[in-house]
Amino acid sequence: MSAQIERIKTLIIGSGPAGYTAAIYAARADLKPVVYTGMEPGGQLTTTTEVDNFPGYPEGIDGPTMMVQLQQQAERFGTEVRIGMVTAVELSDEVGGIHLVTVDNDKKVEAETIIIATGASAKYLNIPSEQRLRGGGVSACAVCDGFFYKGQDVAIVGGGDTAAEEASYLANICNKVTMLVRKDHMRASKAMQHRVNSLKNIEIRYNTEVDEVLGDQVVEGLRMVNNQTGEKEEIAITGLFIAIGHKPNTDIFKGQLDMDETGYLITKGKSTKTNKPGVFASGDSQDKEYRQAVTAAGTGCMAALDAERYLATVETPEEVA
Repeated sequence: MSAQIERIKTLIIGSGPAGYTAAIYAARADLKPVVYTGMEPGGQLTTTTEVDNFPGYPEGIDGPTMMVQLQQQAERFGTEVRIGMVTAVELSDEVGGIHLVTVDNDKKVEAETIIIATGASAKYLNIPSEQRLRGGGVSACAVCDGFFYKGQDVAIVGGGDTAAEEASYLANICNKVTMLVRKDHMRASKAMQHRVNSLKNIEIRYNTEVDEVLGDQVVEGLRMVNNQTGEKEEIAITGLFIAIGHKPNTDIFKGQLDMDETGYLITKGKSTKTNKPGVFASGDSQDKEYRQAVTAAGTGCMAALDAERYLATVETPEEVA
């Protein structure tokens, strides 16, 4: 049966900056990488209108164009990019072992090494007006998009450390930041709460949630509702930032790979190695601290180098004296 199953030297799961950077390095090392794109080819950057903070683009670039260019660069060196989603894995515990992967609940392939670049998905409120204006003023990354709202009035949703940190970041560049916290207190650490409270241009609205994002093509305002009194209020803003967390796309690895309580994959030391030989994790699937395109690309490079070194060790075992 195994003779009928395709054998892949380096299988890359995911097609964001981490996946395509891993593919570029793996292809140049003759690892013959195959990329399965997943449900969202190009990853989170395909929903980002402008990328201004990735090195090498002095005029900026829109996210979808950048991902097409990364794909083309990977393909230039021989990467095979396939549309498909990995739906199950059986990972070997043995050094040099073969991993069995299921694609689209049907096709089976074998992989000598696997680079995981499945990323993470930002959590949204999932109200129609918010979803409609994603990319038109609604963002899940203040560090990525905050620059475009310099000197303007914006709002941010969330009460944890991430929300507090992003509110502080926005306060340094925006005119006013309205922070919506759905409970009567913040979940953020005391230090982060002190930082937020010390900034004069941050207004915190407790027991407050988004009722509707206002605007046709771009965000023009926000209707808020007090979840205790039911009272609604509208404010004029040009940007709405959602900071209620991310969920790493790692469910298919549960029970096989070590991960933290949120689902982020745990890697060893400064490497991309997981607890399974020949399986490496990169990008937002293992990074809950930075979550930037450039850091994802960096770990994609690391994963490809780790895979190359692993295969060299397996294919050319050390001589026994």
